[in-house]
Amino acid sequence: MAPVGLLARIKSLYTKQQDDPALSGRTVAFFSVLLTLLYVVPFYLSPTTRPSPSLSRDAPSVIRARIRAVTGSCIFSSVVVLWLAVEEGNTSVAAGLRLLGWWPVGVLEIFRGLLLTAILFTGPLFERGIVEGEWKFWFRHSKLSESLGGWIGWRNYVAGPITEEVMFRSAIVPLHLLAHVSPGRIVFIAPLYFGIAHIHHFYEFRLTHPDTPALAALARSLFQFGYTTIFGWYATFVYLRTGSLLAVIAIHSFCNWCGLPRFWGRVEAGEPMGPPITRGKEDSEGSSAEVGDGTLGIGWTVAYYVLLVAGALAFAQR
Repeated sequence: MAPVGLLARIKSLYTKQQDDPALSGRTVAFFSVLLTLLYVVPFYLSPTTRPSPSLSRDAPSVIRARIRAVTGSCIFSSVVVLWLAVEEGNTSVAAGLRLLGWWPVGVLEIFRGLLLTAILFTGPLFERGIVEGEWKFWFRHSKLSESLGGWIGWRNYVAGPITEEVMFRSAIVPLHLLAHVSPGRIVFIAPLYFGIAHIHHFYEFRLTHPDTPALAALARSLFQFGYTTIFGWYATFVYLRTGSLLAVIAIHSFCNWCGLPRFWGRVEAGEPMGPPITRGKEDSEGSSAEVGDGTLGIGWTVAYYVLLVAGALAFAQR
């Protein structure tokens, strides 16, 4: 990816006589925390969005209500950040929209971002597509309809990626740019808010799984915080390099679909990847298509880990 995007755009917001940051570091931290709370707190303000021991977060009524609530939060947050960019950054509305990644759309950036992510996920794609036999269904309209037909799929692959990227990339990252925070610090600091926004899942998991030991539930939440933060590093890096909001939304949706890579264990036909409690970045409607329980030869496992490493090395060279 060419080093353009937001890093180049932010420089156009300031003249030589206007090198001072538009926002202070404390102001950015305050607004980042505020936006994170604005994304999460509405989930618990209404009985229609608040889970209970008898009402899971996966219930269609809860998903619909949460999508409505978080959409309102994202619209409000985008307007606030755009106003800050225009007023404090002393720029035009058009430049502010570019800073938020809304324009230009960046079709080439979307394609290149997905290709780069697919290279990184060469191993998992091999396991899902070849070992588990899913490749036959990847390009069928019926499979897409099945994935997006339920509310869980709609949340995981459409609403979740859109709203999370609007809030945690399009809103929070520009705040740091307006404060002249270095790109390296932004990549590692801004995604922490994204990871923190998932901690509330500990409370919801305890509500709906009261028999699970608290230590196991805590380990699950810490694991989720870890991989959401790591994904946030990657998404923020891509966002800074491309300046395209749609590019990171597409990557987010792809990663939710692909799930976590396997880092241990033997490849088995029909065996889901990752820890037993969770499969992907979001709890999904079901595991991948099963093709049997037979034990595969060790060559399949060797091939998977070779492709996993090769994909990581190829990704690092891009």
